[in-house]
Amino acid sequence: MSGELAPGGPDLAEVAGRFSHLLHAAGVPVTPERAGRFASAIDLAAPASIDELYWTARVTLLTGQAQIAVFDRVFAQVFGGVIDPADQRGETFAPPPAHVRPGDQRPPTAGDRQGATSPVPSPNPVGDPGGDAGSDDDARETILAAMSTDERLRNKDFASLTPEELRRLRILLARLKVAPPPRRSRRRVRHPRGDRFDLRATVAASHRTAGDPVERIRRRQRTRPRRLVLLCDISGSMEPYSRAYLQLLHSAVGGARAEAFVFATRLTRLTRDLRVRQPEVALQRAGRTAPDWSGGTRIGAALKAFTDDYGRRGMARGAVVVIVSDGWERDDPAVLGEQMARLSRLAHRIVWVNPRRASPRYQPLVGGMAAALPHVDTFVSGHSLAALDEVVAAISRDDR
Repeated sequence: MSGELAPGGPDLAEVAGRFSHLLHAAGVPVTPERAGRFASAIDLAAPASIDELYWTARVTLLTGQAQIAVFDRVFAQVFGGVIDPADQRGETFAPPPAHVRPGDQRPPTAGDRQGATSPVPSPNPVGDPGGDAGSDDDARETILAAMSTDERLRNKDFASLTPEELRRLRILLARLKVAPPPRRSRRRVRHPRGDRFDLRATVAASHRTAGDPVERIRRRQRTRPRRLVLLCDISGSMEPYSRAYLQLLHSAVGGARAEAFVFATRLTRLTRDLRVRQPEVALQRAGRTAPDWSGGTRIGAALKAFTDDYGRRGMARGAVVVIVSDGWERDDPAVLGEQMARLSRLAHRIVWVNPRRASPRYQPLVGGMAAALPHVDTFVSGHSLAALDEVVAAISRDDR
């Protein structure tokens, strides 16, 4: 089917991969093998309409009837709700005739149940401009339009997202992999190319070979991911962006075991609330826990509370600390500079995310941002889904 698309359009093999990933995230056990089978089926069968694509996906990706309901919801969401696959499924779960387009079928009436027959639309003659050829082209365009919605969302500023786009963003952020860099642990583990010879283990193993040290055991330091700490500003000036970043906090807590905090006039820890797997429930609990949503901004006081209560006890030591804030400080900026200096001596790296930086006229010359910037290792905007790539890259950077 990809060979029949317009030049420059997205490849439907990529569509298959994205759809399979979303289906797996929704709870359907789609393996990479089945995803590859789906992509191959698209290439071989060349589905010309959405209903054909639906059945191609269903027969290659599903393994049981219990998965159909979830599959239908994900399919309708990915492809824009152009068809309702459930309406095409009868009691025997058989696909509709090839010449019947979505919407042509109707529920049986009383006359149908008594034996009356209704005319079935027949295929139009070849060459009829109003036939299936036009509908197939429309179906292809609809598929591409549905997938291009994510591309438009990637470059849209978080402050201008609608509630529906925020729900879609939640799905995309769930696929975002936030991985802090590794650090060397004090413990050592066996490894054939280890840098240290383990004499005790070698002698113990030689007892099995009559005292001859046939196996020489080596060890090396094991690596573990660094702790990730996220502090998000939820004051009034950051309200348009805190809605999106709260979903990023939920994804990081679940995927990277990050520590999550929010602050406006005070600091609130949300790690426990955001550990709930259901995003809606987690965000509702977080909203009830933080008492100062859309309040004033006291960044210096919040950072002091974090360093005193959590940072010096070990949470910030050697960690990657991400601060999401526009830097508008209500208190004395000198306090913020002092607390940033304390935090920089504890943390491995500080990443400051300021959505205002996306503006070409923005310059961090005054106020809290100017006081904090000398102690920041990476300064990024993170104002959109595409700009989050810089944030993820800054978190994952290995300085060794």
